[in-house]
Amino acid sequence: MGMKNMKVVGAFVAGIALAGTLATAATTQTSGSIKACVNNRTQALYLSANGTCPSSRTLIEIGGSGMNTKAIAALVTPSVVSISVTTASGGGTGSGSIYKTSANSSYIITNNHVVDAGGADATIEVEMTNGDIYPATIVGRDPGYDIAVIQIQMGNLPAIAIGDSSKISVGDPVLAIGSPLGLSSTVTGGIISALNRPVSTGTVDAQSYVNAIQTDAAINPGNSGGALIDAQGRIIGVNSAIATLSSGASSGSIGLGFSIPINEAKRVIDEIIATGNSTRPVLGVYFDTTYTGIGAKISRLSAGEGAEKAGIPIGSVIRSIDGIKIPDTDTAIVRIRSYAPGSIVTVVVDLPTGGSKTFKVTLGSAPSI
Repeated sequence: MGMKNMKVVGAFVAGIALAGTLATAATTQTSGSIKACVNNRTQALYLSANGTCPSSRTLIEIGGSGMNTKAIAALVTPSVVSISVTTASGGGTGSGSIYKTSANSSYIITNNHVVDAGGADATIEVEMTNGDIYPATIVGRDPGYDIAVIQIQMGNLPAIAIGDSSKISVGDPVLAIGSPLGLSSTVTGGIISALNRPVSTGTVDAQSYVNAIQTDAAINPGNSGGALIDAQGRIIGVNSAIATLSSGASSGSIGLGFSIPINEAKRVIDEIIATGNSTRPVLGVYFDTTYTGIGAKISRLSAGEGAEKAGIPIGSVIRSIDGIKIPDTDTAIVRIRSYAPGSIVTVVVDLPTGGSKTFKVTLGSAPSI
C-alpha cells in the first residue's frame, strides 16, 4: 500500500508511536449551516443562538455549500488552547479544546500522550489565544483512546461547538487548529482524505487504538490534542497522530494526519468528567499474535463475555465486523474500540472446522486503565 517505510507518530514534541494497518470506509454527507454575529467594531465573532443579532453586530452564515475559512477560524480559534508540559528534564507543547465551561472552571480535552509525557511530577499550563496562562490539573486519562481531560480554574470561556463524526464524508473540507511546534492558534486547511483508518500509536504500556479520520490538513508536532473542524465550525475530531517517511518525532507533515472521531472521543470524555475514569468495550477474545493470515485469529475466549455467549469457537478467524473487512488483529481491535460498551455488533468469522458463520455479539465493558 506504499506505507512500508512510514511511521505514524504522535503529533507532539516528545514521543514516537508506530503505525497500524490501514483500511477505509465511507459514511453519509453532512449538511446545514450555523449562524454567527460579527461585532461591527471589533470584528469578533459570536455564535447566534436564535439566528438573530443585536444592532451592534451583523448576522453571517457559516457552512452550507462551502467552508468560510476566515469566519470559522475567527470563531473557533479562541476555543483552542496551547498546552505546555514542563519537567525537571525538559518538556513539550501540545494543544487542546475548551469542552465545557462554568462560572469558575473549564474542562479542556487533549491527547493522553500530551499530558502523560512528563509523568506525575510534570507542571501543566494552558495558554489562551489572548496570552493568558493558567495552571491545569489532570481530571482523567485514557491511554487506550489517547484522550485526556484537564481542568483550569477559570470560567466563562468560549467552549467549542461539538459536531457529529458519523455524518462526515471523504472530500468534506476541514480545518486543523492547534499549536504546531509551539506556534499557537495555527490554522491549516484540507479535506477528509479517508475514514475508519485503523491507527495504533503509543508504547506497549500506553497503546492506543484509533478508528481515525485521515486528513491532508497540515498537522505537525504540537498539534496533538487540537481540533479538526468541519464547515459549520464544529469539532469533528481530536488531532492525534501523523505519518512520516522518516524516523523521529521531529518529522513534519506529509499530508497524512489522523484524528480521533469526536463521537468516539466524546463518550470517553464525558465519562472522565463524570467519574474521573472511562470504560472500553469488550468483545471477550484473545487474539493469536503469531497468526500471519488475513483476518484476526481468536486464540482463546474470556469466560462469560460476549463472544463466548454468542458461541464463537476458539480458532475462528474474524473476517468482518458490521460489514467492515478485518485484514489483521490491529484492525479488529480498533474496530471494536469504536463502539460503546453494550453495543450489538455483527461478526463474520471463518470457522476452524471450515466455512464461515455470522454471530451477533453484545459487547461487554471494562475499565480503560
